[in-house]
Amino acid sequence: MVTFCTLHVAQRLHFFEPKAIDGQTVILFGLLNGTSIGLLNLSLGFNSIGFYQMTKLAIIPFTVLLETIFLKKRFSESIKLSLLVLLLGVGIASVTDLKLNLLGSILSGLAIATTCVGQILTNTIQKRLKVSSTQLLYQSAPYQAAILFATGPFVDQFLTNRSVFAHKYSAPVLGFIVLSCLIAVSVNFSTFLVIGTTSPVTYQVLGHLKTCLVLSFGYTLLHDPFTLRNILGILIAIFGMALYSYFSVRESKKKSTNDALPVSQMPDKEAEPLLATKDSNDTKKANGLSHDC
Repeated sequence: MVTFCTLHVAQRLHFFEPKAIDGQTVILFGLLNGTSIGLLNLSLGFNSIGFYQMTKLAIIPFTVLLETIFLKKRFSESIKLSLLVLLLGVGIASVTDLKLNLLGSILSGLAIATTCVGQILTNTIQKRLKVSSTQLLYQSAPYQAAILFATGPFVDQFLTNRSVFAHKYSAPVLGFIVLSCLIAVSVNFSTFLVIGTTSPVTYQVLGHLKTCLVLSFGYTLLHDPFTLRNILGILIAIFGMALYSYFSVRESKKKSTNDALPVSQMPDKEAEPLLATKDSNDTKKANGLSHDC
């Protein structure tokens, strides 16, 4: 809700122009993203941290699978290999214990599905409807807030037997809530911007860089325990990110070069039949002349 209010002030000050989007699309998109946030938090609540990390790791391959099946998007073998190296590294660095339970597994599955679909739609809506990340976030934020406000407090009370409204909010707690909201504005804005400009998979790669940074800062600033396994995993993950970046940039340049080539320099797949036709016509003419002679 703070994100929506901030963007509302921004558009009043003419930092961006709001754009009307189909109401049904925005409502479904907002509710889906809000549900995704809730399910990810529930997944963390009902699973071990290790299994929750595995849930986050599973988002990349499922996103690739969904984009391949429904959007007919092709991922090169180089990109797949780099993602595999990245996931292996993050898994080594962050996944410690894997305690399974039925309810937690179901919640994780739903969290993966809603997150993948939500991020794919974030990219697809911006490109197909030609709206900016700011315009889409401004339109959908109220619906995300609505689904969380309608379900969050009641689910919380059901799980903890404590009401969020009965909590005594001291000044430090309110201060951290306000700080969290302000940080959330930049997080929400950057999320939509990155997904819209690049792709859902690239956003997830960036998210795993965050995991590596959290582990590193935890060790350097908070003196969290850090093992050789953590170091090895982070190094492998960074190597995988470097590979992904290299292959992505290379393929992007290759695509832009092909798009920029004039027709005369394009591969002669269609030229050969034309040449063959021309040659056959010349042959026919020559045969006709010799016949006339």
